[in-house]
Amino acid sequence: MKLNCDLGESYGAWTMGQDEAVMPLIDMANVACGFHAADPVVMRKTVALALKHGVEIGAHPSYHDLAGFGRRSISHSPEEIHALLLYQLGALDGMCRAEGAEIQYVKPHGALNNDMMQDDDLLRTVARALASYRSDLPLMIPATRRHREQRSIIESMGVPVLLEAFADRAYTDEGQLVPRSQPGAVHTDPETIVAQATSFAHEQGVSSHTGQWLDLPADSLCVHGDNEAALQAIVAIREALAKSRP
Repeated sequence: MKLNCDLGESYGAWTMGQDEAVMPLIDMANVACGFHAADPVVMRKTVALALKHGVEIGAHPSYHDLAGFGRRSISHSPEEIHALLLYQLGALDGMCRAEGAEIQYVKPHGALNNDMMQDDDLLRTVARALASYRSDLPLMIPATRRHREQRSIIESMGVPVLLEAFADRAYTDEGQLVPRSQPGAVHTDPETIVAQATSFAHEQGVSSHTGQWLDLPADSLCVHGDNEAALQAIVAIREALAKSRP
């Protein structure tokens, strides 16, 4: 089970996250592409840091929403969505090529990610954009109860799929993340986080916030490293997965 983390989200004089500490602990870095966070210098430094630690580089594109950190839904035509994705992929890919690397997958950020998981037409548009950029570029999506149907939609566009789960978030009975506005949406207890991580890794699923079992196969676990407690959780997850490996 690979661990992925959203990184490269600093901007100018403003610093977010602990990229230097997180990068050695993960397998996949979701690098901001400038529309919700990051600037050219931050992007290139993040790419170089990922290469230093042998971490896969993924593009983390979003709606054009720096002020809202990409968390606000913005209405776009399919043509506009296609173009804004190509624009961001091209920007990060340029940084990768300068460092002798390439983008290895794409994980949409924030509201764009949420919207495409609710709108199959938007999901097709996103997949079509990836296919037009590079035919072998996987799209990472959250694992939900609709994962088979959504995988079929994406693969029909000729795009490989990666399914993602979250170790530190509670799930609804529908297999969606409990909204952050609700109590208990984010797990803070290290034992709970590690238990959920190992459940995804070995049972291919997790219990919902009401105790209902959810079959949610995942290729990668999303972790966060924006504070010391989060960093400790990543270390605990890594150690637990290593100990439980057959």
